[in-house]
Amino acid sequence: MTTPLSDLPFTLTALHDAYAAGVSPAEVMTEVLARLDAVQDPAIFIHLATAEDLAAEAEALGPFDPDRPLWGMPFAVKDNIDVAGMPTTAACPDYAYAPDSDAFVVARLRAAGAIPIGKTNLDQFATGLVGVRSPYGVPRNALDEEIVPGGSSSGSAVVVSHGIVPFALGTDTAGSGRVPAALNGIVGLKPSLGALSASGVVPACRTLDTISIFALTVADAHDVFRSAAAFDPAEAYSRLLPAAPMPLASPAPRITAPNAASLIFFGDHVQAADFEATLTTLAEGGARIDRVDFTPFYDVAQMLYDGAWIAERYAAIEGMMTTRPEAVHPVTRDIIAKAEGQSAVDAFNGFYRLADLRRDCAPILDRTDMLCVPTIPSFVTRAALDVDPVTPNSNLGTYTNFVNLLDLCALAVPTGPRRDGRPGGVTLIAPAGEDGAIAAQGQRLTDTRRPMLGATGIQTPDLPNPQPAPLSASEMTLAVCGAHMSGLPLSHELTSRGARFLKATQTAPCYALYALPGGPPARPGLYRCDDEHGTSIAIEVWAIPKEAMGDFIAGIPAPLVIGTVEIEDGAQVKGFLCEASGLGHAEDISGLGGWRRFLERNRKVRA
Repeated sequence: MTTPLSDLPFTLTALHDAYAAGVSPAEVMTEVLARLDAVQDPAIFIHLATAEDLAAEAEALGPFDPDRPLWGMPFAVKDNIDVAGMPTTAACPDYAYAPDSDAFVVARLRAAGAIPIGKTNLDQFATGLVGVRSPYGVPRNALDEEIVPGGSSSGSAVVVSHGIVPFALGTDTAGSGRVPAALNGIVGLKPSLGALSASGVVPACRTLDTISIFALTVADAHDVFRSAAAFDPAEAYSRLLPAAPMPLASPAPRITAPNAASLIFFGDHVQAADFEATLTTLAEGGARIDRVDFTPFYDVAQMLYDGAWIAERYAAIEGMMTTRPEAVHPVTRDIIAKAEGQSAVDAFNGFYRLADLRRDCAPILDRTDMLCVPTIPSFVTRAALDVDPVTPNSNLGTYTNFVNLLDLCALAVPTGPRRDGRPGGVTLIAPAGEDGAIAAQGQRLTDTRRPMLGATGIQTPDLPNPQPAPLSASEMTLAVCGAHMSGLPLSHELTSRGARFLKATQTAPCYALYALPGGPPARPGLYRCDDEHGTSIAIEVWAIPKEAMGDFIAGIPAPLVIGTVEIEDGAQVKGFLCEASGLGHAEDISGLGGWRRFLERNRKVRA
């Protein structure tokens, strides 16, 4: 190993390479404790494993096992998630208990070879986005001590940003897995609800809670997600959702962002400029950026603390609130106590109101592949919270509070420093099950921007061009040539069925392309003709689960059919073709070479 262990960025890739070069897990555990000692922040952890315990855990791993993807990886756990042998406090000493087993997700990560090093600090009972509501002290923001560390998963974000561990677990109900990531310049993954079991987690709002993942890179966060995700029959809110290898990023995704009139930055013009710069980066990378009025999403966000869901937080700690309210942090107590004035009628009215708002948001979500928003509207200082402990916290949730209420997944991505040096970042948001799609786009964004890895001073590594995962036995290839191509109106019919983009290519030179009458959406017809009259047409090849293919085909209208398409390299795949009977009133657009050029031609004509 040429790089000293003390200089190594603690990413999964770097640690895998170190182990391959002969470094032992015991040496890594010693380095973990040395890095933590150098930071000199006693408020990061509520409980920390001893050096002896970590050495024993490392020894128990045995020889390197390639079938355990997280072998030897140290990680931290937010102290509202159970780890056997470590107390769970939820940042409330009077609530503390000693779990006799790991939380489901912790057990999954241990089985993959990871080693928990301790329990991190948090806003008490995971109520807060600032990270200062804890009797165990306030972790210092890893990048700027004047800024709050973010909550509620404060310690988990800070320990990752310092490069002490490659990943840490948090939880996320209102933004607790994303806001601390933005404030500390790292990646924060809020998975689809139910993809990670909440068994062994102290609930905040049980219907909305999910374990979240902090990491230095998008690839690491997604790899940890894949190891942790599994259906848990013992957890009522667990769902069997995709946790496949990260797909290739769609080459032309539709990304929707708030329009200028509906963006909220609370006067932070630097944050506003940084967000626009990131949208420009996405557009330069091939994304089609749509801007919309974001008011419906803000209306949903408002419901999380002003609506019936505050009663869920009360239900989680009802015993404490009724018998020992003085043991609850005063700000937390005041927030949760609002539930005491609510009734079951209020709860049902809240459910009805949310259903109405979901309908308002649905057309926007149906027309896009993902949303892109600022992760936070502005920064909050500890001094500002001393003056007002509530309003700045609420402001931090502007772009996060609505996500779980709408059953969406989200990924907070660092984009590099703003012009004033503070960390920039955005969040990509998509429907449940689209965790891979936002990871792929987040990876592309960090590959372009190359931000620093948190507070380590090390730049995001320049990774080789990603290659698609090989086709599995449960998948088949499908060629698309029109509205189902990435970023176009029907691409969601593929992604919602678990399909993943493989490549953009061309047909063999024996096809014609027609613009069919009717719509919307406008549809092309790919027709095989003889070699003398044919040409090559731009297409995309996707992998689609075989079990989803029947349902997909059932929605294909005449004169379109699924047949065999020959690609320029001679390979043959299933794909869209058009029956000759449907071409009578169609426009031959073969000379344009593909559907995207046809759409661009029409846009120019309309302009």
